[in-house]
Order: sequence, then C-alpha cells, then structure tokens
Amino acid sequence: MMWQDIVLTIVNITLAYALIPQVYKGFKDKKGHITFQTGLITTIGMYAIALTYFTLALFFSTIIATIVGTLWLILSIQTIIYKKN
Repeated sequence: MMWQDIVLTIVNITLAYALIPQVYKGFKDKKGHITFQTGLITTIGMYAIALTYFTLALFFSTIIATIVGTLWLILSIQTIIYKKN
C-alpha cells in the first residue's frame, strides 16, 4: 500500500462525511439544496477521479471517491425530484 492511498482515502472520507448531513437534509426537507449543474459536474468529476485512482492501483481511494461521487449523484437527483417552488 502506498502512503498516497492512505492520505487520499482520509481526505475523501472527510469529504464524504461532510456531505452526509446535506443528503439527509435534502431527504428531510424534501428540497434540492444545490443546483443540478453543480451536482452533475461534481458527480462526473468524482467518478473521473475514482477511475484515475483505480488505474494507479489506489484501491481504497477508488472506493471512497466512488462513494463521494454517489453522494453528489444523490444530491443531484434530489434537485430533480424536489424542485424548488
């Protein structure tokens, strides 16, 4: 295991942890709290980062970056489902 994988994993876990309250708030309030464009671009970017980590054999970072990308995807979907009035 490379030390870079550990550092990237810890940073991505922190980012995932920061998104969990936002996802929960969206479900609780039935509102999309971000713009769809922001969520979509960030989702695509996180999946691209995860793919890059995978090609570098940084497997822990790949898993966590995929989770972060999925959380952003959920936020994007909430924006579509819970359209602001």
